[in-house]
Amino acid sequence: ASAGGDNTIRLWDTATGEALKILRGHEGWIFSVIFNFDGTRLASASGDRTIRLWDTASGKALSTLRGHKGLVSSVTFSKDGNHLASSSEDTTVRLWDTAVAEDLNILRGHEGWVSSVTFSPDDSLLATTGFDTTIRLWDTTTGEELSTLGGHEGWVSSVTFSPDDSRLATTGFDTTIRIWDAATGDELCTLQGHEGWVSSVTFSPDGTRLVSGSDDTTIRIWDAATGDELSTLRGHEGLVSSVT
Repeated sequence: ASAGGDNTIRLWDTATGEALKILRGHEGWIFSVIFNFDGTRLASASGDRTIRLWDTASGKALSTLRGHKGLVSSVTFSKDGNHLASSSEDTTVRLWDTAVAEDLNILRGHEGWVSSVTFSPDDSLLATTGFDTTIRLWDTTTGEELSTLGGHEGWVSSVTFSPDDSRLATTGFDTTIRIWDAATGDELCTLQGHEGWVSSVTFSPDGTRLVSGSDDTTIRIWDAATGDELSTLRGHEGLVSSVT
């Protein structure tokens, strides 16, 4: 699935490259799309201040989630697909019940645009990042803010959990990737090498590697234990906005 500035979402056949469906309904730039665990539903977040849920087989909109007062920058499913979390320029994070399309909780604490949100692999925690240079961890059951992590010297663009829930990796405008202990909030190491702001990061399935994308047009692969850079992939001619 892909989405962008034309306000549409496109579903593609990965074998043939054919566009299977075009989903229309948003009235603004779409910043984020994500499938649920079995691929039957898709969630999208838009500059029109809404999140929309879609049936991937029919391409029909199932529901529209309203409540944010600014553009919605990121959306993610819980692993069981029963909940969504969204982040917004209105400085809030919202938890939603996907069955009834209603918000369950509004998480407040960031002092600026919230740029990204993700569930931990066991769904017990949410991690969020923001223009206020912080990363925040939240209890998904109570909505309580558990900790605030600081260290980046500019806005924090993305966050991801390691597969075993023990670590976080974050990226920022300060050109670094930082790895954190998810339990204590301690910074474990800072990965330096990119020559532009870092937009996205992900762990390998076994948690031993990190992959990052940057405004410097490169993708870099890192040893997640030592922080050593293992290789640099070149080929893009502009910002590398996402890696997975």
